[in-house]
Amino acid sequence: MTVQLLTPEGMFQPVPYHHVSIGTGSRHVHVAGQIARDADGKPVATGDLTGQVVQALRNTARGLAGAGAGFSDVVRLRFFVTDWSPEKMDDFLAGIEAVAEEIGFPRPWPPVSLIGIDYLFEPDVLVEVEAYAVLD
Repeated sequence: MTVQLLTPEGMFQPVPYHHVSIGTGSRHVHVAGQIARDADGKPVATGDLTGQVVQALRNTARGLAGAGAGFSDVVRLRFFVTDWSPEKMDDFLAGIEAVAEEIGFPRPWPPVSLIGIDYLFEPDVLVEVEAYAVLD
């Protein structure tokens, strides 16, 4: 296995993700800029954070698959969410749960960051996903 996920003793718990990942492969896959757009570039789930997380993760899964990877190969995820506040966490998590089985999203998750920002490049975009994977 090229990716080992772990949470060393003494790191704060419970969280739905591992704190550490170790990648030992030689091929590095970077998928970035994944937002709620369909294959034609049309917006999906406008104004709906849950729906946008679902579509952005589906797009991330397609990007990984295009490189011969999946979420089990991911060593790090990064989410950027516009106008973030803690009250949005339930909607955010609902998006992940809604698509997790479909895309093979592991539990616990790989190390992940959720970064609140003012805005993304277009006003309807609420979330953007980046994934980093390691393959043999």
